[in-house]
Amino acid sequence: MSDEPYKSSAKSVTARALAVLAAFDVDTPLLSLSQLARKAGLPVATVYRLAGELEDGRFLDRDSAGRYGLGVRLWEMGLLTPIHGRLRETAMPFLLNLQYECRETVQLAVCDGTNAIYIEKLTSEISVPVQSRIGARIPLHASGVGKALLAFSSEDFTEAILALPLTQYTPETVTDRRLLLRQLAQIRQRGFSLSHQEYQRGASSLAAPVMVNGTVQAAIGIVSYELRTDLVQYAPALLGVASRLAQRLQDAAGVAYPSIKDPIRSAE
Repeated sequence: MSDEPYKSSAKSVTARALAVLAAFDVDTPLLSLSQLARKAGLPVATVYRLAGELEDGRFLDRDSAGRYGLGVRLWEMGLLTPIHGRLRETAMPFLLNLQYECRETVQLAVCDGTNAIYIEKLTSEISVPVQSRIGARIPLHASGVGKALLAFSSEDFTEAILALPLTQYTPETVTDRRLLLRQLAQIRQRGFSLSHQEYQRGASSLAAPVMVNGTVQAAIGIVSYELRTDLVQYAPALLGVASRLAQRLQDAAGVAYPSIKDPIRSAE
């Protein structure tokens, strides 16, 4: 899934309702009726009717200003998803141990379509200047966790990502495809990625993939102020945590993570 909002071109009620729900994201959690209609790509009258029905079912809520937001029923359903539940629950002790050792902000991310998405974050006592809220989407080519996911994804998926426009977020963002391929090869060789101010100025990140049965399932990242900490010193601890988490997930026989098992499927 890309950063572009889902817009319905179908006539079914289901497709239109999904377009309304998909209009909300981390950056726009509250929308007026006109904003909601514009993002969903539907007439205002249609959105007004659908929003009323979704509100009745607690899938949407409205604040005192009349703006719509996702409702508690969706939150309850979200807790049942494999990523939110099993993966986060399994990873939490490992993330806590890593943060205790490095005293920096620790993140857990998965691949979703053409982006990485944060599904967990443990904030350091010293906040970092990176907007890494849970649920936020970040580019694969310009972030530590993104590059860790990309480097260990399939060749077809990597080629599909590099064929897309590579946005330059800062002067340090790598947009040259040949250079990016060399960086990905280096990441595979040493087992971790290192990103300096590529997505947002003032921050560095160190990240490693969580490999389960040869497939990248997630990435764990450590984020710190640029120049404040030499993150490479935490590479052994990070690699150890990623390896132990991967083993724990692998030992959980029969547990599947369909949303993150085959990222190339989402990019097509």
